[in-house]
Amino acid sequence: MIDAEPDEEAVPLDVLFVGGGPAGLAGAIRLAQLAARDRAEGGPLADLEIGVLEKSGELGEHCLSGAVVNPEAFRALLPNVDEAEFPFRGPVPGDRVLLLTERGKVRLPTPPTMRNHGHYVASICEIVRWLGARAEELGVNVFTGFPADALLARDGQVMGVRTTPAGLDRDGTPGGGFMPATDLSARVTVLAEGTRGPLSQAWMEREGVGGSNPQIFALGVKELWEVPNPLRAVTHTLGWPLPRDAFGGSFIYPMGEELVALGLVVGLDAPYVDLDVHALLQQFKQHPLVGEILAGGELVEWGAKTIPEGGYYAIPDRLSGDGLLITGDAAGLVDVASLKGIHYAMRSGILAAEAIGRALPAGDVSGARLSSYDAALRESLVRDPLYRNRNQRLAFKSGFLAGGIKAGIMQATGGTFPGTRIASRPDAAEPRATTLGLEAAYGGERSVAKVDAVFRSGNATRDDIPSHLTVGDDVSPEMADLYASLCPAGVYERDGDRLVVNAPNCIDCKATDVLGPRWAPREGGSGPAYKRM
Repeated sequence: MIDAEPDEEAVPLDVLFVGGGPAGLAGAIRLAQLAARDRAEGGPLADLEIGVLEKSGELGEHCLSGAVVNPEAFRALLPNVDEAEFPFRGPVPGDRVLLLTERGKVRLPTPPTMRNHGHYVASICEIVRWLGARAEELGVNVFTGFPADALLARDGQVMGVRTTPAGLDRDGTPGGGFMPATDLSARVTVLAEGTRGPLSQAWMEREGVGGSNPQIFALGVKELWEVPNPLRAVTHTLGWPLPRDAFGGSFIYPMGEELVALGLVVGLDAPYVDLDVHALLQQFKQHPLVGEILAGGELVEWGAKTIPEGGYYAIPDRLSGDGLLITGDAAGLVDVASLKGIHYAMRSGILAAEAIGRALPAGDVSGARLSSYDAALRESLVRDPLYRNRNQRLAFKSGFLAGGIKAGIMQATGGTFPGTRIASRPDAAEPRATTLGLEAAYGGERSVAKVDAVFRSGNATRDDIPSHLTVGDDVSPEMADLYASLCPAGVYERDGDRLVVNAPNCIDCKATDVLGPRWAPREGGSGPAYKRM
């Protein structure tokens, strides 16, 4: 956050959404709808200039999710659009939940939170591109390839953002394709950056804003496979290859007749010095169940991202400030028990737009005025599974068996048990004293090494780009090993007692931003280029 106003050549906007994901685009669409209404009726929002700033080269290229989507936010945002036109791959054909052993499986009753009747399997990349097209049809300015480097503010009033410069050499000096930073001014800036957005973190730290609990995270690693035989059910698994003291599980989703999405999600509070979610996914593919699904298939895309798992109690107490709102994953709006976040992100964007639509005509974009967004969002959540399931993820801090029992009681009592908040601590504060020993994880015929996986992400970052990762000078050999294991993209390596950082490999999953080296935005278009994730 910079105490400086936008410069004289700043791009002038009324409202700027930072992040072209579901939250930012849904908010921009809703605000553009309000402006269109006022143009027809001669209202105060008629000439509103709305912008969406996205760091990827094209919309969707940095978006990754499972994803099974609750369509409620699409219906609320676009009530006149036929549901058949929404950007989904198809309705959920059925659910199954399996407990795996190394070679076997046991089918479990599907918990109520994981029943997906009426929901849809989808690609978040395709959702975002579709929403982007709807936004542009409504006159929204969508700027791709422009990461936001800092908030601009005067006396605490946020007034826009400054982008990251492009074309710098490794030492930070301007190269042949140099483009300086650009300022964008805005009366209201909406942060829709996704998990661990740097502007959101900076603003909350400066304002002293946090939740009742600290946010905790999981890392998900996902692959797309083209297969000869279609999958007929949305499948989730528990158990192998995860140990009982690591929270997580797998998903295997049908994405059409010839495409299957599979992934593994593991909490970053797991007590292992060599936690490696990518390696665990390779081990998972050795199971007979997965082998049968993928037989004769081909890996076509790969990616990874962090997921906020803290739930209701980790949502910051305040998501509004002078000239600023925070939405989506940046606010922690994910319900782990039902494995849903996309419709919450879109809902938050819609509610943010409506709060802005009330504030601008009054000429008041103070935090006090914009706090109507907080009130509307909280009111929507307390009637929702995200609130009812508020302690379910935290219950598993007690381990798999005890956590499962507690979560079952919470489900039976509508979330009233245990009658109070289960406290937690940041993932980085959890002790890590044991090892998983994943040396054999790459033995299967379908396994893929990290360097080859990064190629499948479409990553085309320049090799001579400046490092965007702040590591520090006192990294022990043991910490170097932890970072090397944790990072799914092979960014970190231990060379003797020294940590080597291969920054161009980074796919912006933010896993080490949780536990160590901090991530910052780099030049536009860097990172992955997901197409169907």
